[in-house]
Amino acid sequence: MTGSRVQVNKSHKSRFSTKSSRNLHKTAAKDKSRIGKSDCNVAKGAKAARVQRNKMLRDQKRLALLKEKRASSGIASPPRVIVLFGLSASVNLNSVREDLLRQLSSEGTGALSSTVSSSKYRLRTSVLQAPHGDLVGCMEMAKVADLVAFVASASSFSEESMSYYIDSFGNQCLSVFRSLGLPSTAVLIRDLPTDLKKRKDLKKMCISSLTSEFPEDCKFYAADTKDELHKFLWLFKEQRLTVPHWRNQRPFLMAQKVDVVADDCNSGKCTLLLHGYLRAHCLSVNQLVHISGAGDFQLGKIEILKDPFPLNARKESDAMESDEIHDLEVIRTLSPDPLKLEPLLVENVPDPLAGEQTWPTEAEMAEADQNQKHRKQKKRALPRGTSEYQAAWIVDDSDEADSDSDNDADDGMVLDQEDRGFPGYEGTNNSDIDDDQASLNFRYADDGTENDSVMMEGEILTREQIEDEIKKIKEAHAEDEEFPDEVDTPLDVPARKRFAKYRGLKSFRTSSWDPKESLPPEYARIFAFDKFTRTQKHVFANALKMEQENMDDSVPASLYVRLHIKEVPAGIAHRLCEIAERSPLIASGLLQHESKMSVLHFSVKKHDTYDAPIKAKEELIFHVGFRQFVARPIFSSDNMNSDKHKMERFLHAGCFSVASIYAPICFPPLPLIVLKSADGGVAPAVAAVGSLRSIDPDRIILKKIVLTGYPQRVSKLKAIVRYMFHNPEDVRWFKPVEVWTKCGRRGRIKEPVGTHGAMKCVFNGILQQRDTVCMSLYKRAYPKWPEHRFPMLDA
Repeated sequence: MTGSRVQVNKSHKSRFSTKSSRNLHKTAAKDKSRIGKSDCNVAKGAKAARVQRNKMLRDQKRLALLKEKRASSGIASPPRVIVLFGLSASVNLNSVREDLLRQLSSEGTGALSSTVSSSKYRLRTSVLQAPHGDLVGCMEMAKVADLVAFVASASSFSEESMSYYIDSFGNQCLSVFRSLGLPSTAVLIRDLPTDLKKRKDLKKMCISSLTSEFPEDCKFYAADTKDELHKFLWLFKEQRLTVPHWRNQRPFLMAQKVDVVADDCNSGKCTLLLHGYLRAHCLSVNQLVHISGAGDFQLGKIEILKDPFPLNARKESDAMESDEIHDLEVIRTLSPDPLKLEPLLVENVPDPLAGEQTWPTEAEMAEADQNQKHRKQKKRALPRGTSEYQAAWIVDDSDEADSDSDNDADDGMVLDQEDRGFPGYEGTNNSDIDDDQASLNFRYADDGTENDSVMMEGEILTREQIEDEIKKIKEAHAEDEEFPDEVDTPLDVPARKRFAKYRGLKSFRTSSWDPKESLPPEYARIFAFDKFTRTQKHVFANALKMEQENMDDSVPASLYVRLHIKEVPAGIAHRLCEIAERSPLIASGLLQHESKMSVLHFSVKKHDTYDAPIKAKEELIFHVGFRQFVARPIFSSDNMNSDKHKMERFLHAGCFSVASIYAPICFPPLPLIVLKSADGGVAPAVAAVGSLRSIDPDRIILKKIVLTGYPQRVSKLKAIVRYMFHNPEDVRWFKPVEVWTKCGRRGRIKEPVGTHGAMKCVFNGILQQRDTVCMSLYKRAYPKWPEHRFPMLDA
C-alpha cells in the first residue's frame, strides 16, 4: 500500500559533474574508454576571447565618439548652426538673436554678424532667424540646423486657450520638422515676469503645456537675462548634437555669400560662386552638385580659403579686415579632371532606328509608291484637320468589314496571360486612335487622368472658371470615395473601342503581367538598375573609400571653400542671389548616378492640415532631402501579396499610399515633403509627407475600372443583365471576362440577348433582383513626365 507512494530520489546528482560525464550516454560503447579531456579543447580561452572582444568594441565606440565630438565641437569644426524658430507670430526673434550674438561676441564688437567666433566659450556659431510665415525658408533652415531653438513667449498665454503658445503656422512647421527628422532641440522661454514666484509658476505652466510637442530629451531654458543665456550657451557647447541620418550621407554647404560671374563664352550662362563651410563629408571637384530649387550642375573649380572666423583671438582682426574688402586668401585650388569628371547625364538618348529593319530593295520601294498612288485616288471621309500621315493609320470601312469577316471566330477579349493584346477585331493603332478620339470628342473619360481636367497651363481663366474647376474636382473626389472605380459605358462609342486598352484578369493577385510589355515612350528616356540594392551599396562604398583615402581632388569637411558652379542660367543665378538674402542657399554633393532620371516610389500620407483633394498626375513640388524637383505622380496601394498594385485616382486622407514619379535618382533613406502651389501668388502649402521607398521602373500599377449592369429578369442561377453594354458586339467582345456582383456572386457571360446590349449570365449562386452585376477591367498606368524638372524653371 505504501509502495506506490514511497518517495523515489534520483540515483545520482549531476550538479558537480563535468560535461564529458553528463554526455557519456551519447557516446558509443567503443569510444567510452577514450572519454576524458579532449586533446583539442575548443572552449579553452573562450572567456578570455569574449573579454577581449568586448574591450575592443568599447574602444572602438569610445574612439568613434571622441572623433565625432572633435568633428562637431573642435577647433577645426565648422560653426554650429542655431536656428531660432518662433512658435507664434508674437515672439520677437530679433531681440533673441541680438542677445545671443552679443553674448557670444567679444566686447567692443561693432556690427553683429550671423556667424560669431567666441573665444570665451571656445565655440563658433551661426545664428539664423527663421522667417515666420515662410514655410519653404523654415524648411531649408531646418535641413542644415545643428540645433533648432524654439522660442515661446510667456506673455502670449491666455486662459481661454491652453495651447496659445503655438499658433497654426507653428503647428504646421512642427509636423514638417518631424517628417524631415528633428536635430537636437531646445525651447527658450521669453517674457517671463520679474517676480520670482510668478516667474517660476508661469515657467512651469509653459513647460507642462509644451512638453508633449517636443522630444523627450528636449530641454527648456528661460532666456531673458544674460545669466540664463550664458547657461544655455555653456550647455549647448558641451551638448552632444544629434542630426538626422540622411544628412550624414552627402556633403553639403550652406552658402554665407553668393556672387555671380558672367560667362564671356555664353551670354545666357554664368558662373555662380558660393562661399561657406563644407559639412558632413568631403567633396570632390569631379562630383556634381545640386542647388536647392535650381537643379544639378558641374563644378568649375573649388578654392580653399582662409577661415574668416578663427577661434584664435589674435587673428580675428585680420580676418575681419580681409572680410571687409571681400578678398579672402586662397590657400589651394582644385580643378576637375576631364577623365574623372562626372557627366551631367539626365536622360537616356534612345536610337529611334535601333528596331528598324534593313533598307528596302528597289522593288519594294516601287511597290510602295504604286500602293501610295492607288491609295491617293480613293476618296475617304476623314475627320477635320487630319493630316496625310494620320490618315494613313485610319482603317477604311471596307478594310474593317473584311477584318470582321475574317476574324469572327476570334472576335473577343482575351483574358490575362493567354494573350497580351486584343487580337482580331481591329488594328491596335486604330484602337488607340479611336480611344483618343472618344476621350476627346465625347469626353467619356473614366477619370480625369486621361485628359488633364486640371486648369490648362498657358490659359488665363476667370475667377468663376477656376471656382467651377475646383468644384468639379471636389465632386469627383467625393464620388471616387463613394463609388470607387465605377464608370459608365458610353452610348455613342462602342465599349470595345472606348476600353480597348483594358483587359480582364482572372485573379488580380496571381495572374501574370509582363512588366516590359507596351512601355510608353518616356521609358526610353529613363535609367534602370539590374539590382538596385547592390548598386546602392557600391555607391556608398565608393563614397566612403574617397573619404578615407583623402584623395587630391577632394576637399575635406570643415574647411571654408568657394565653389565655382559653371553654366548656371543667368536668370536663375540672379534669383538665387535674391533668395540667399532671406534664407540659406544649400548646395549638396550628388552621389554617382543621382542626376539620371528614373521611376521613384515614395510612401506618402496626406497632411492633416490640407483639406483640398490631391488628384493623380497633378503638378506637385517634391522636397527629397536637400533636393527639390517638380513631378506629376500617380498614387497606388501597397499590395504586399502581389506584384501588381491598384492605382488610386486621389490621395485619400488617413492612409498611406505609394506615389510614383519620373525624377532624378536618389538613394534612400530620404524624407519627403510634398508641396502644392496655389494660384494667385499664394505660398505653397504642405500637401503630404513621407519617405523614399524604392527605385523600380518595373513596378506594375494597374488602373481599374468597373462596368456595372442591372438584372432585368432573374431565374435562380441565371439572369438577363442590361445597361452594362449597348450592342451585342460588345457583349461578344467582353465574353471571356468574369463578372461578379456586389452581394458576392461570381459568374460568366453566356450569350447576348437582343440588339440593345442585354446579355444572359450564369452565376455560382442564386442571384437577387436588387443586386448589381459588375465587370473589372485593368490597364497599366504610368506617371506623367514633368514639363519642367525644378521649381525655379517654372518661370
